[in-house]
Amino acid sequence: MNGKTFVTTIIFVCAILVLTGTTEAAEGQATLTPKEQVGKSIFFDTNLSINQDQSCASCHAPEVGWTGPESDINAHGAVYEGSIPGRFGDRKPPSAAYATLSPIFHQDKKGNFVGGNFWDGRATGEKLGNPAADQAQGPFLNPMEQALPDSACVVYRVCTATYSVDFEEVWGAEACDINWPLDVATTCAPEGKTISLSDSDRSKSDMAYDNIALSIAAYEDSIEVNAFSSKYDAAFSGQAKLTKQEQQGYALFRGKAKCQSCHPVNGQEALLTDFTYDNLGIPQNPENPAGMAPDFVDPGLGGFLKNIGYAEDVYQAEWGKFKVPTLRNVGLSPDDDTIKAYGHNGYFKSLEGIVHFYNTRDVLPICPGPYTEAAALAAACWPAPEVTANINTDELGNLGLTSEEEAAIVAFLKTLSDGFFDPVAQTTLSAASISAGSQQQIYLPMIQK
Repeated sequence: MNGKTFVTTIIFVCAILVLTGTTEAAEGQATLTPKEQVGKSIFFDTNLSINQDQSCASCHAPEVGWTGPESDINAHGAVYEGSIPGRFGDRKPPSAAYATLSPIFHQDKKGNFVGGNFWDGRATGEKLGNPAADQAQGPFLNPMEQALPDSACVVYRVCTATYSVDFEEVWGAEACDINWPLDVATTCAPEGKTISLSDSDRSKSDMAYDNIALSIAAYEDSIEVNAFSSKYDAAFSGQAKLTKQEQQGYALFRGKAKCQSCHPVNGQEALLTDFTYDNLGIPQNPENPAGMAPDFVDPGLGGFLKNIGYAEDVYQAEWGKFKVPTLRNVGLSPDDDTIKAYGHNGYFKSLEGIVHFYNTRDVLPICPGPYTEAAALAAACWPAPEVTANINTDELGNLGLTSEEEAAIVAFLKTLSDGFFDPVAQTTLSAASISAGSQQQIYLPMIQK
């Protein structure tokens, strides 16, 4: 068998394996490291909430791009009820995908705040060296979310859980070598309790809690979450071709629509965010159960900066600004009937609606009341911004796009959904090509959607 025939055979066999699903990679199962696997187990563990009914995935579900998955919630307030009934967050869940790529919160040379996690940047990354890890510690103890009373409760439940990879296997046998009091389970059941631990055991528990967050961040950084497997990625590497409408949307995205200014899309594995903060002039969400319009005003980044002691002139300049999200997976949903929400408060319910808002915010009249997106679209108006200061008027508001151009941009945004091809199988095939001594690039058969 000559070299050319051998390489051709390798390609054929690998393609058959992908199509028939006879290998783990072909079945779409990413090979996770032990740390990533522990993080995944923790991410999906509903036991890590006060009523054992809510996990990280409850608000960051993979089928909708690692954000809120419930259509009945997204269609209205878009904020999610916590483990304790009747308690709600006040912002739409951001996507957990690609969040690990955000830098530690800082000011750049121009004075712009960059990085961090959460919509307001308060998970700075300064504690654990990664904003995603800092963020992972927040919901467990937030009374509006998983609501556990003590970080040691999280550690106890992780250390006594049955995961496919044990926490101690990753972090060492001493990670859970903590002298738990006999009443630890009952102490963690209600609010307002603290587990009684010695100084040494509390120190061990605190370290384990940090390692729990680092495990979650490791999973969020894995190929299962940061997949880079969209049609855009495939087209960029020559494995697929955008339709004419999608190509038009891509050109508009980078040009007339000015999206590229905050969502850079050049290059392979583009992140579709610059990790900065902006006030887009989004209206209040009149159906937000945590803070009803018109009284509730979310200060965003400005509020966080005020809380940590920045001078008034600094935090006022950031009032009403929220982190620029990645647009990856912005259109991902399991079916056409699934409703997603957009914007920090979930005001928008469709890509068509938010693109139209970007285009016409400063053109259409102000609605006479706190209209929902549907009411505003029907009346051809937009409600007043939630925060009227610091609104970005340079890059949106009066773009002059036609309805056909808006539709083209929406079509392009839908090419950013992961799952167009299997990145694990692609890596396997590429490795097979290299081991065979081939200089030929091997592409996966594309999954048509």
